[in-house]
Amino acid sequence: MAPSSLISGCCYLVSTSSSLPAQLGFLSTCQTGVCLSSSRRKRSNPKRFFMASSSSSSDLILVKAARGEPVSRPPAWMMRQAGRYMAVYRKLAEKHPSFRERSETTDLIVEISLQPWKAFRPDGVIIFSDILTPLPAFGVSFDMEEARGPVIESPIRSKEDLKALHPIDLEKLQFVGESLGILRDEVGDQAAILGFVGAPWTIATYIVEGGTTRTYTTIKNMCHTCPDVLRALLSHLTQAISDYIVFQVESGAHCIQIFDSWGGQLTPDMWDRWSRPYIEEIVSNVREKCPEIPLVLYINGNGGLLERMKGTGVDVIGLDWTVDMADGRRRLGRGIGIQGNVDPAYLFSPLPALTDEIQRVVSCAGQRGHILNLGHGVLVGTPEEAVAHFFEVARNMKFNTTIGDGAVQESKLVA
Repeated sequence: MAPSSLISGCCYLVSTSSSLPAQLGFLSTCQTGVCLSSSRRKRSNPKRFFMASSSSSSDLILVKAARGEPVSRPPAWMMRQAGRYMAVYRKLAEKHPSFRERSETTDLIVEISLQPWKAFRPDGVIIFSDILTPLPAFGVSFDMEEARGPVIESPIRSKEDLKALHPIDLEKLQFVGESLGILRDEVGDQAAILGFVGAPWTIATYIVEGGTTRTYTTIKNMCHTCPDVLRALLSHLTQAISDYIVFQVESGAHCIQIFDSWGGQLTPDMWDRWSRPYIEEIVSNVREKCPEIPLVLYINGNGGLLERMKGTGVDVIGLDWTVDMADGRRRLGRGIGIQGNVDPAYLFSPLPALTDEIQRVVSCAGQRGHILNLGHGVLVGTPEEAVAHFFEVARNMKFNTTIGDGAVQESKLVA
């Protein structure tokens, strides 16, 4: 089947919905999977809201795969598919050297998010942002330094520090909402718009450690020395992230990925205690308001956590490249979606080797419930022609529905 015929079945809908938290002045109800609301106050900057209906995002190939519905080929996108490996991005970054500016200015967010869409036509267009972007909206200031990465000058490690936190002010994140709406208009019915958030544990590592860390000793020590403080922080993050997800959905996101990037730094037992319950609560909160939105959970280094991740209630589990896809599918079963998991280093390999690996991963994942992706983000220095080839291979694959779930026909490839 030609790529154009695969895309033509998609249908796009603009509608109205809202489910912002009551503490911000909104009341929410949920009817037949649609988020509905009424506002107690006038909005100074009214925006559009989106919701599902009979002819909607459910027709997009990526959304269908996330729900385990039949698709004719594997939908594909890449984590970090917008970024420094692209020459057009590097040129833009020279004019706008501040990452905060690039990720918090609507026009720049939209331009950067669309760069890989225009170049490669992935099945998912993820907003250019950062998991730390919402922090200032609930009381945590941070800087992004070129050499050190994120820096939080006032980490939270005590009950007194917790006083700095407040309910998330979504008005301070309008650039995210505006960008998602514009992206949905720009892409139309040709791809899914993807939003994302960090999981509470992962966000907490930055807030407690004061930035990035290789050891996580401060926050791990808090699990034993200040457990009440850490639980209070994680609970606050859980509510803020839940509200932020609903906000992204209302603004136009078809699907949300939850990054528990540093959950793999915990033992499975510790993850059960300090990450899983908060992810489960987020899933429950979002399901109550927007039950039709697929949720993806990704953890870097998740080989020891797969079965536990499945228990959170998400729709799709993202595998990193250290997990064999066949083993991952066997352990998770066919009742949940799976995403991944080509090693990003394969994009530096000869194109025939990349093709073989893509076909192996897709065959092992099976025909239903698989979103083709990398096992981690695109690496700096990745050849753009390899990224183009990755998506070309995916577009030219065709599932053979006559010979079993794991079978994939030979692709007619364009080298």
